Amino acid sequence: MNFALAAAWDALGLPASSLRRAVFTGDDALPSPFRVTALASGSVAAAALAISELIGTVKGSAPQVVVDRRLASLWFGWSIRPIGWERPALWDAVAGDYATRDGWVRLHTNAPHHRAAAVGVLACADEREAVAAAVSRWDADDLEAAVVEAGGCAATMRPIAAWERHRQGIAVAAEPLVDVATRPCPSTAWRPGHARPLDGLRVLDLTRVLAGPVATRFLAGYGAEVLRIDPPDWDEPGVIPEVTLGKRCARLDLEDAADRAVFERLLSRADVLVHGYRPGALDGLGYGEAARRSIASDLIEVSLDAYGWTGPWQGRRGFDSLVQMSCGIADAGMAWTRADRPTPLPVQGLDHATGYLIAAAVIAGVRGRLVDATASTARLSLARTARLLVDAGLANGTAPWSSVGENDLSPVVEATDWGPAKRLSPPVAIDGTPMSWNVGASRLGSAAARWRPPH
Repeated sequence: MNFALAAAWDALGLPASSLRRAVFTGDDALPSPFRVTALASGSVAAAALAISELIGTVKGSAPQVVVDRRLASLWFGWSIRPIGWERPALWDAVAGDYATRDGWVRLHTNAPHHRAAAVGVLACADEREAVAAAVSRWDADDLEAAVVEAGGCAATMRPIAAWERHRQGIAVAAEPLVDVATRPCPSTAWRPGHARPLDGLRVLDLTRVLAGPVATRFLAGYGAEVLRIDPPDWDEPGVIPEVTLGKRCARLDLEDAADRAVFERLLSRADVLVHGYRPGALDGLGYGEAARRSIASDLIEVSLDAYGWTGPWQGRRGFDSLVQMSCGIADAGMAWTRADRPTPLPVQGLDHATGYLIAAAVIAGVRGRLVDATASTARLSLARTARLLVDAGLANGTAPWSSVGENDLSPVVEATDWGPAKRLSPPVAIDGTPMSWNVGASRLGSAAARWRPPH
């Protein structure tokens, strides 16, 4: 049994008998000391099997799910292949791993205010060589703490054993993989479709970068109407062509009265809210839990953060690459490859796996609303997904692995806002229910902040 699928299914409280409908094909495995291909295929399977369960509520029988291990692994990288244009750079010029006096630290500086915080602490020129020289004069833990205190994002590289002794590591280990709570809710008029099981399901997406957008991209692939909302000045150019497939993207300023009224109208008609705000952030905007419930009593809500929902770091800013440094993955990779610097997973596996687990939690919540008249709230974190991967143990070698070829790509040419592109073929097949997207990737702010009329 795949460890990630079994853990997700148990956390979601779905029937264990359904697991026999998940079939895995292929034997490729990404080169890593960890079972990252099993994490990829298992988390994809969890989301797809949840779709199968939802279909079963309508048809009376749930279809088989077939996951391609190779394609699932590839989707954990970059699914888009531009035709005649180039995907924007993923990292800014300062982001990366730096040697300190006593180890290594990673600075995440893609957002301008995070870069300014790091450079401000280091009191150096805003360029890579100057940053490296300044970092070399610090101890890693001291620099990590100073950058975080200044509002930036940094992580010391720790061994697995050190993280397991760390107060935050201990707190995360005690958290469930998916923390689910339910409450009674009114009946809903929405019902699953057959060929497009999520057709008409309205998903309000307030997530950034990878994990949340991966989740909502999956939901869009089975028919959900996903409306992504970003602040007026936010951008993440390196990942937007990858993650906005199938969505419409609008902007709202939640500190502006007119935009707040628009947001509240959207929320009142949403079925699902997915967000990545740190604990207390929505409360600070006037949209705490009680306010959200008063606007949308039957709302299914799934949220994520980086370092967990308990412990001293529960509100810490973080990203996949930082969590890999903190929890020992980059250190174990360095030892496995005999490298002289931090060696993370070959893909941003914590982001992607958490994304598919978020999608599974959404779909399980939708099913629960139909079957039990309950609305659910679920919470996940990158650090808890990292714990799942580390606890699964080391891989026993790797199967052959080759780079992406034409056989891995869908023949469909996608019309994106940047130009034509191809995507990888879907990583999963559900009998009678193909994964496909109605619209290509689009730029942030390219759509109006409104739901489509019912059809």
